[in-house]
Formats: sequence, structure tokens, C-alpha cells
Amino acid sequence: MERSQWGTRAGFVMAAIGSAVGLGNIWRFPYVAYENGGGAFFIPYLFALLTAGIPILIMEFTIGQKFRGSAPLSFFRMSGKKLEWLGWWAVFVSFVISCYYAVIIAWAIRYTIFSFNLAWGTDTEGFLFNEFLQLTVQPGQTGGIVWGVFIPLAFTWIITLGILFAGVKKGIELANRIFIPTLVVIFLIVVIRAVTLDGALMGLDAFFKPNIEELMNPAVWVAAYGHIFFSLSVAFAIMITYASYLPKKSDLTNNAFITGFANSAFELLAGIGIFAALGFMANQQGVAVADVATAGVGLAFVVFPQIINEFPGFNGFFGALFFLSLTLAGLTSLISITETYVAGVSEKFGITRNKSLAFGGGLAALISILFATQGGLYFLDVVDYFINQFGVAFIGLVEVILVVWVFRKADMLRDHANGISDIRLGGWWKFCLGIVTPIVLGYMMFGLFRVNILKQFDTDNGNYEGYSNMFIMSAGVTVAAAAIILGVLASFGKWHKDYAEFKEEK
Repeated sequence: MERSQWGTRAGFVMAAIGSAVGLGNIWRFPYVAYENGGGAFFIPYLFALLTAGIPILIMEFTIGQKFRGSAPLSFFRMSGKKLEWLGWWAVFVSFVISCYYAVIIAWAIRYTIFSFNLAWGTDTEGFLFNEFLQLTVQPGQTGGIVWGVFIPLAFTWIITLGILFAGVKKGIELANRIFIPTLVVIFLIVVIRAVTLDGALMGLDAFFKPNIEELMNPAVWVAAYGHIFFSLSVAFAIMITYASYLPKKSDLTNNAFITGFANSAFELLAGIGIFAALGFMANQQGVAVADVATAGVGLAFVVFPQIINEFPGFNGFFGALFFLSLTLAGLTSLISITETYVAGVSEKFGITRNKSLAFGGGLAALISILFATQGGLYFLDVVDYFINQFGVAFIGLVEVILVVWVFRKADMLRDHANGISDIRLGGWWKFCLGIVTPIVLGYMMFGLFRVNILKQFDTDNGNYEGYSNMFIMSAGVTVAAAAIILGVLASFGKWHKDYAEFKEEK
């Protein structure tokens, strides 16, 4: 069966960058860097990019391009049933992430509209949790649907599924060719305005000032590897699926380097913009940058609206640009996450892409309503923590061990990449994949299991965020475990006859 293809190399690179550049680049990276040595953090960050991020990206690009299938099909074609389950595990993790990721985009859409009249008022925290999210229930309770979230959520899914319905070239590629340049231009405007605000230099000083002593702290190096890993969309099944649409002659290593460095450049830009704005806010309030610096939902939907309130002019305009940036960054990532299971289900059962999209995308949209309820934020928080830490990071560790050590495919993948790429892979690539990445990720996973099993979080009951055992087990552990169990079960079935046989194109 003829496979869809990207129209141009630039189209593929743009889509891969669109997948990598997401909400985390804007609201996670700046604070991670600040917390882990400021300017000094860039040393372990760059080291992690070159020894783990880009090597894994090259591996996944090569697997997808060589075996020309979704993640499960590519792993099946590479090593049969013994490896197919790994692809399905990643696909189910992506499915779960897409369900709640869409809701955060819905918040960003709503906040873009709120920006025009600064609807959040002066109490931005109270507005977010009480008025907008109506978070009046206990963790584990759903409460009613919050229509102010539900409506933009429906809009998010209509856009995402509409783009995917149009196919790889006319849908995903075209959308990314429009969204990514637009995102860069809009965010540049926000950053340029931020660095010209009073106090911006104070924020940039806090962001870039190197704390060299932190380089001796192993936790800083683990933080760098952890961030690079989540930032590049590896171990999500995304990059394998996207690379499967490449033509048979494609420069894989060059594309991986371009994607990796473009993602890092955007993160650096985000760090400059965010900390310039935080410096402005600290200056306005007469406090230190440390007193206002934060990350995640708190940064985007509580602190940033406060900053927008204090802008010297065009408050609504710059607020709308910032939240539109979040919306675009989120949409390009959601499109790529959803494509993983659309492709996987279509190939496994031999159904059309549109039927797979209607089934998979429709089911994800339906489940995502859970996160648009009054208790949605609690579900989002606990599911996000467990599926990311025990889904994505764990898959990455298992993936490199199985590919390099158990099935010993590294040499074959390296030879394939070298045959069609300008930058040739040498021993460094296999060393990074087979030695450096398993050691760092293994250390990370050991720490994660220890802190969760022994309940070592700094909360009253030792659980993540102090949630009850019941809520942690039902919404966190069960979801993360279900992803791997369903992945194994999905691998038992036969592939449709159109995909069961594979002859590599010469």
C-alpha cells in the first residue's frame, strides 16, 4: 500500500520542530534552568542534548524511515512480536497525554480572549481556580462540566482532527508551515517587548548568572537530561511515526540536529522572554526575582496575567500574543501526539485513516471531557505526573536497552543512517545510546520509584502533592500501568495483510 509522504524536507523538519516545541518550552525550561544553576545549567543541558537527546532522535528517525510504519509497525518489522508491544506502549501513553493536553490548549484559547479586557482582574489566582476552573471539589471528585473550558476544548479538537483529516502533506505539513513561523514571530514580539521593560535586566541576570558550584551537583545533571528527554518528543512514538513519512533518501542525522538545536533555540528565547517579564514584575513589586519565579500552570495562568496587568501599555494586546503563542505551541504538539495512534490503529486493522481518526480522535475527545470538569485539574495533575514519569521516561530507558543491548540493532540502524545522511555516525552514537543514556535514565527511574514507593515527597502523607492513596492508585498508578498492559495486549493481534509483510525498498 502506498504510504503518505511529506511534500518537502522543510515540511518534515517543521513538523518535527512543531512537535518538539510545546508548552514545556515556554513554561518549564526557564524555571528548570533558573533552579539548576542559571547560566551554568547550559553546560549539562548542552551535554545532555548531544549525548542523549539527539542520539535518541537519530535512532527514532532511522527506525521510522527504514521500516516505514507507525511505532508499533516499525518495531514489529524490525524485530517481530517481541518488540511490537513497545510501540503500542508508547502509543497508549500518547493517547492518554492527548486527552489532557487538549484541555490546557483550551485554557490558553480562553485566556487569549480574556486578555483583551483583562478579565482575570487583580486576583489572578482566585480567578483561575475559583471563577474559571470552578475548582470547588476534592481530588478524585469530578463535579459538573465547566462549560467555559468545554467549549474551547471542543474547538481544540475540531481544529486538531480537521488538520489530521486533511492528511500528512495537506494537513500536518501545511498546518506546521503556517503555525511554526507564526509562533516564532508572535513570540519574538513578546520577547522584544519584555526585554525593554523596566527591571528586565534584573530578571535576565537571575536567569543567566552562572552558579558554577551547581555543576558538581548530580541532581542538576539529572535535571538537564530529564528536561532534554521530555522536550524533544522522544519515546512518544511521535518521531518514529513522522519519520515513516520520509522518502527513502532522506538525510536523517542532519534533520535530527536541526530539530534538536531549533528546539533548544526556542527554549532559550522563551527563557529570555519569561525572565525579562519576571524581572519587570519583581521590580514593580519591589521584591527579588526568586519571589516571583515559578513554572507550569502557575506561571502561565497566574503570574503572567499579573505581569500583563502591570504592563505600561497595550496590556491586552501583549496578553493575547502570549496566550496565542501557548495555543499554537500546544496545537502543533497535540497534532503530532494524536497522529501516533491514528497511524497505529489504521495499520493494525487495515482501516482507512479517516475511520481510525474518527475512532481514536473521537474517543480521546470524549475522555478529555473528564479534564473539563470542576475536578479536572486534579485529574490532569496526577495523570500528567505518572504518565510522563512512568510512561515516557520509562519507555525511553526500555527502548534504548532493548534496541542496543537485547536485539542489538544499533549497528544496523547506524549503517542505514550513514548510507543516506551527510553527518556520519561513529562510535560516539552507540556509546551515547548504549552507555550514557541507560545510566542517566536508569538513575532517574531508580530515584522516581524510590520517592514514590517509599512516599518521600515533602507532603503530609508523603504522596505526590499530598493526594490520597486511593486517588494516587486509581488516577495515577492505574493509568500508567494500563498503558503498558494494553500495549502488550495490542501486540497479540495480527497485522492486516497489507502490513504483515515488509520488503525494504532498495
